[in-house]
Amino acid sequence: MKTTKRYRALFPVTDRYAFLNHAAVSASSLRVRAAVVSFLDALVESGPVRYGEWMEGVAEARRRFARLINAEPGEIAFTGNTSDGLSIIAEGLDWKPGDAVLVPMPDFPANVYPWLNLERLGVQMRFYCKNLGRFGPAELEEAFRPGVRLLAVSSVDYATGFLCDLEAVGEFCREKGILFCVDAIQSLGAFALDVHKCGIHFLAAGAHKWLLGLMGSGALYISRDVDEMVRPGRVGWRSVVDENNFETLSLSLKKDALRFETGTGNVAGILGLGAALGLLLEVGIDTVSESILALNDRVLDGLRERSLEVVSPVEKKNRSGIISFIPPGNPQELFDFFNRRNVCVSRRGRYIRLSPHFYNNAEDIDAFLDALDAYRPTG
Repeated sequence: MKTTKRYRALFPVTDRYAFLNHAAVSASSLRVRAAVVSFLDALVESGPVRYGEWMEGVAEARRRFARLINAEPGEIAFTGNTSDGLSIIAEGLDWKPGDAVLVPMPDFPANVYPWLNLERLGVQMRFYCKNLGRFGPAELEEAFRPGVRLLAVSSVDYATGFLCDLEAVGEFCREKGILFCVDAIQSLGAFALDVHKCGIHFLAAGAHKWLLGLMGSGALYISRDVDEMVRPGRVGWRSVVDENNFETLSLSLKKDALRFETGTGNVAGILGLGAALGLLLEVGIDTVSESILALNDRVLDGLRERSLEVVSPVEKKNRSGIISFIPPGNPQELFDFFNRRNVCVSRRGRYIRLSPHFYNNAEDIDAFLDALDAYRPTG
């Protein structure tokens, strides 16, 4: 496996913390900071003089995101977050009363509320109740009913870390003739994802988790195969073909995903995302995945040795970067204890959730296990 040790120095958070919380908000790298600081310095010192250079940086970020998921740059629109992307799809399709959306539940609200908001249009919601985050084509078949027009899934369950078999689910959607929409925020940047192999029509992800970007930035993929099915609910000066013509106005919308970028975007966030994507592509997503799984093997071994119940899948095909377990004592109390020990994890309900990235190392995992051993429940 390609070594990742030399990249650790790019993440100063490691000087103080065992940071194992990328499923929440990632710590930024020095490369992301450099990209954002360079933009801000130029803006402070010379205003928009370097606007053309910034736009080329935005275009490169778009190319990198497209490369990450095996798409074309014209199929990528930058957004503010995952919810923005999913809402663009939910509000942009031509729904009819009686249409239905199938969503495996429970799920993170970003992949629920945009679809629930369609009930005002007569669109029905069909929920499949997941078992510890798990589901597959067999369960979807049971939940499927005539009228279902779109399936919306999360690539990874945010609580348990179940990794959805997107290829199998995509084949299910092909057989049923329905649209396939994926919230990929909990896998993109950690595991390979090919939108064509998986038959994905729409994919949304914020930048601030496994992609190692900044809060308030993200991207949306819209397949060219279904591009004409999605109409912008909002348009602006950058939605049109001749966007720099401010005199002869014509509402002639772009013929690709860029029409959903209505105006001036979060340039700093997009440039930061571009830098983060550049780092991930340099390391290689397969290397990133191998590093994460190797670290989580160490976590799993430690939890087994302590006879703690792991709720995350341990079988290879459904493992993600998330390991969740039921802690001894009160989950909030243990979470607070970890924070005092500079071990960064998450509490999700009754679970403690770990999510290391490729630059973490064995010492970070050992710091977590040492803190776990030092904890004494008060109840």
